[in-house]
Formats: sequence, structure tokens, C-alpha cells
Amino acid sequence: MDTGILILRLLAGLLVAGHGVQKISSHLGGRGLEGGTEEFRADGFRGGALTALAAGGGQIGSGLLLAAGLLTPLAATGVMGVMTVALTVKWPNHLWVQNDGYEYPLVLIGTAAALAATGPGDWSLDAALGLTPYPLWWAALALVAGVGSGLLTRLVLHRSAPPAPRVAAHDGR
Repeated sequence: MDTGILILRLLAGLLVAGHGVQKISSHLGGRGLEGGTEEFRADGFRGGALTALAAGGGQIGSGLLLAAGLLTPLAATGVMGVMTVALTVKWPNHLWVQNDGYEYPLVLIGTAAALAATGPGDWSLDAALGLTPYPLWWAALALVAGVGSGLLTRLVLHRSAPPAPRVAAHDGR
């Protein structure tokens, strides 16, 4: 079981961290901080470079913590938060990834929630530091805090749709 949890932690954690690296640098196929800033603006978010840095940093930090199995409930909370924001962006495109849907962020949210519930396994920094096992209520707290913080981020940082252009009233003259 510990081998499976290790593989899951490494896969999900390193992919999330790599996604964060792409947001703020030209490594791993990223377009640099400027590209990350453009992406957030195109998706309707306020904040520009600060938003891209916060998202990228959150993805890198939570992804690396999850991969290492360190502070696993906190790492899972961070992953669920950033992936909830991604899910909200892709929501209008429906579920499937081939239509730019939210399938992939949903899988990462579920993976992080499962790791918060099972714990990081014996081959983790949490276990080496004697921090495990975490009580199951940590998983519930991580899920609520992660999804809730993602939804709150969307609410606070996303611009509302621009007002519809006004059409001059026709007075019959």
C-alpha cells in the first residue's frame, strides 16, 4: 500500500508543482511570468503578475509538499484550492478535457482529497518526522478549506462580465 501511495503522491505532487513552474517561468514549457499574467487576465482574473505569482507559488509549494509527504493535510488543501480555481475556469467547457473541460483539475482535487484521507504512507517525511497518522477529520477540514479557498479566490479575483453595450433607444423620429 505504501508503494502505491508514494507513486500517487509523486505523480500528482510533481505535476501540480510543474504546472506552477510553467505559470511563472519559461521552464517546463512555460511562457514566463508575462505569459502566466496574460493567461490569468484572459481567464478574467484581476491582479496581473501578483495573481500569477501567487497561483504559481501555491502550485509549486503545495505540489512539492504533497510529493514529499510533508504536512500532507496542508499540501492537500493547497492542491485542492488551486485546482478548484482551475475547475471554475474550465467549468463552462463541461467535464471532458478534450473540450478544455474540468476533468483534469477534478482528478487532482480527488487525488489530493484521497491522500488527505489515507495519509502520506510510511515512505514520507510526515512519517519520518513522526507526524502521522493524521486523524480523519483533517481530511474533511482539508477538503472544506481547499475547495472553499478556491471558490473564494474565484469570487474575489475574477472580474464580472463587462456590461452589455447600451443600445440607443429609438424614439421613432
